[in-house]
Amino acid sequence: MRVTAETKTATRQRILEVAQERFAAQGFEATTTRDIAGAARIAVGTLFNYFPTKEAIVESLVGEAYAAAAAKFAKAMDHPVHAAPRSLEEELFAHVAAILRKVNPYRKYLPAVLETALSPLATVADGDAAALRAAHLETVGSIVTRHGRQEALSTVALQMYWTLFTGVLAFWAKDASPRQEDTLALLDQSLAMFVGWLTGQGDTSQGDTSTNPSSGG
Repeated sequence: MRVTAETKTATRQRILEVAQERFAAQGFEATTTRDIAGAARIAVGTLFNYFPTKEAIVESLVGEAYAAAAAKFAKAMDHPVHAAPRSLEEELFAHVAAILRKVNPYRKYLPAVLETALSPLATVADGDAAALRAAHLETVGSIVTRHGRQEALSTVALQMYWTLFTGVLAFWAKDASPRQEDTLALLDQSLAMFVGWLTGQGDTSQGDTSTNPSSGG
């Protein structure tokens, strides 16, 4: 029997839905691929055709929620409804906060992908994690450019941002404070550090292009 594209899509979605339910009920570590396959009414080998590991399932769950949050935020950027203009730091904070709200159902599973696909040290060439990182940094670039700091947005700057961001995610995954208030405080501090660094880089760049009165005889 030929498996159609529609059947593949439906099977993949069923795996994700079942996995989310199992992770929530049993925890990530206690849930096995056999548990997920059984609940999805497919063979374990079939599950591996879609997701080679449990981490890959979490990566897809997070990636889909992340993509939805990014699309919603991008639309909001194009049609702002807030009364007063926001600072660079405030807009970056709003971007990450929107992502955290959407990814919240998978918060406790984040360590599974933070140590692999989403790690700042990862060298992922393709897949959901690579697309996720690229989309996130593209939005950050758009925000920074709109605030006139694009000259400081180097590869080093983006790597610094991603390291801070994933550090916040790692903290958030274990945050037991009411409404994860400690995470929001850490996010605020991290973005203040990043924006301060960008500002310093911009000032240095401007200084480099100015004429030095002590040079040239």
